[in-house]
Amino acid sequence: MRRQRGKMAAIAVGVTIALLAAAFFRLQLLSGDQYTLRSEENRLRAISLPAPRGTIYDRNGLVIAENVPGYVVSVLPGRRDTIASTLKRLAGHLDLSRERVDELIATNRARPNESLEVLDDASFAQVTFIEERRPQFRRVVVEPRPQRRYPNGPAVAHIIGYVGQISPLELENPRYEGYEAGRTIGKDGLEAQYEPLLAGDRGVRYVEVNALGSVVRDFDVGRGQPAMPGNDLQLGIDLELQVMADSIFPEGMRGAIVAIDPANGEVIVAYSHPTFDPNGFIGGIPTSLWNSLRDDPDKPMLNRVSTATYPPGSTWKLVMSTIGMKTQTLTIDTRHQHACAGSLRYGNRAFRCWKSSGHGSLDLSGAIKNSCNVYFYQVGQGIGLDPLMAGVEALGFGERTGIDLPFEMAGRFPQSRDYFDQQYGPRGWTESVVWNLSIGQGENDQTMLGMARFYAALATGESPVRPHFARYENLAEQRVDWDLDLPEARRIELVDAMARVVNEPGGTAYGNRLQKWTLAGKTGTAQNPHGAPHSVFLGFAPAYDPRVVVAAIVEQGHPDGRPSLAVPLASRIVNRYLESIGIPPEETPGQRPVVAAPAGVVVTAPEVISP
Repeated sequence: MRRQRGKMAAIAVGVTIALLAAAFFRLQLLSGDQYTLRSEENRLRAISLPAPRGTIYDRNGLVIAENVPGYVVSVLPGRRDTIASTLKRLAGHLDLSRERVDELIATNRARPNESLEVLDDASFAQVTFIEERRPQFRRVVVEPRPQRRYPNGPAVAHIIGYVGQISPLELENPRYEGYEAGRTIGKDGLEAQYEPLLAGDRGVRYVEVNALGSVVRDFDVGRGQPAMPGNDLQLGIDLELQVMADSIFPEGMRGAIVAIDPANGEVIVAYSHPTFDPNGFIGGIPTSLWNSLRDDPDKPMLNRVSTATYPPGSTWKLVMSTIGMKTQTLTIDTRHQHACAGSLRYGNRAFRCWKSSGHGSLDLSGAIKNSCNVYFYQVGQGIGLDPLMAGVEALGFGERTGIDLPFEMAGRFPQSRDYFDQQYGPRGWTESVVWNLSIGQGENDQTMLGMARFYAALATGESPVRPHFARYENLAEQRVDWDLDLPEARRIELVDAMARVVNEPGGTAYGNRLQKWTLAGKTGTAQNPHGAPHSVFLGFAPAYDPRVVVAAIVEQGHPDGRPSLAVPLASRIVNRYLESIGIPPEETPGQRPVVAAPAGVVVTAPEVISP
């Protein structure tokens, strides 16, 4: 019996030893690499390295957006109570409010396996505090991170936009495929528009942690990968002019200025007022700052160049003149049946002119120079409502310009009679609506950018190039699919009339003519139900060899009896730009230059505009 039991025990021991040997064989030889890798992964923590965003330059190489050194403080994953304790110890030294600590704890609960970014713009003093007390903050990681900076922030805010941390909703957007939580992205403006170009590729480094998850040291075994900086971006913006627009815009007023090169569509100036400082958004937007901007009645975050619409006022009269000439209901010499006596009646309603004593009998050129409403009421009547709506649509006013900037708005103009039927009922309106539309009022609202595009077509006689900020050849070649469809002689007649507006005594912009060049343009006074009329100006210079188109609006900027505020803004921007690009002064500013004619062709002397 004892021998039998001993034999069974020996067999059991042998089987046990065999099983242990097999297990050791599997662990050490068959699965050794797998467990070695798992051990390494438990010992190492990957720290994402953000890529510096590309620098943004103006047309002359001046920096609009750049990167400066910064530091990010993060806490590695771990037990909730440990992370909460770490955050409470950090709070007083990193200026973390109680609300911010609670927000971070909630974020950790939602994403417990991810590093928790506590502060993304830590000061050198805050970083020093942590490093000097490293044993107390073993789970805290401090990493250098480039921070965005805008040297002339308020002047370029509505162009550049701002950057911020990607949101959970944005992480679900296919545009941000491959992005991870905590990454900084462009939130608005060109920072958002050109995010794929500017962003770069993130890198990675590793730190060694112990069994408790505390950082022991940086781990450098060749596994890390450096971040790849984003690509730079050059704009057509003239930064000095942009800053000038910011400095000369009337304090306390609202409005916008935009200037475009009509030859290639490059935006030279795009300024909206009031503005904000995008540098205040870096490192996260403080709730107090966001609330103050959101609730400000002046709406400083509204881009009044491309996302606000206004009645164009009398600047619309060049649109009416173009359509009238195209439909052959109007020539430069046309005089209407009713001379301007200060008003014109339609049924029981008197439609007024801005000059209560009237302008008398005018031709089209004189009506443009004097901005006579009564004349253009009759222009609209002669064209007719349906041809007018079709003509406006044919000039691209029902669409966005397609500028490379998010959130652009299209202008508003009725496309059919159904619009009026829906607004007022089939019997609630009359054909008199065409009179208001004809002077840039009524159901007629446009962006300054859209109006500038039309004036670019008027300046060159060609299909305008799509306005754009980035200086890329392919963008400079993208023209719209419409043009003025006017004979060149008719277009020049309109330019002559616009030159009279600025350069001839009695013209509505005569006080702001240029001394060296002929500025052609049109003033506008747009009625505003909330106060004084808006002041508007559209124009280009030099009139017969245009290098710049300008549009300016000052909300409530033309009170009764006071000069227009938009005209001097536009005039100063144009003058400074022409000086900066070295355009030679004209021999006789205000007069159309004589062009040599081919042999055998008789040239009629151009009209001389009084200086």
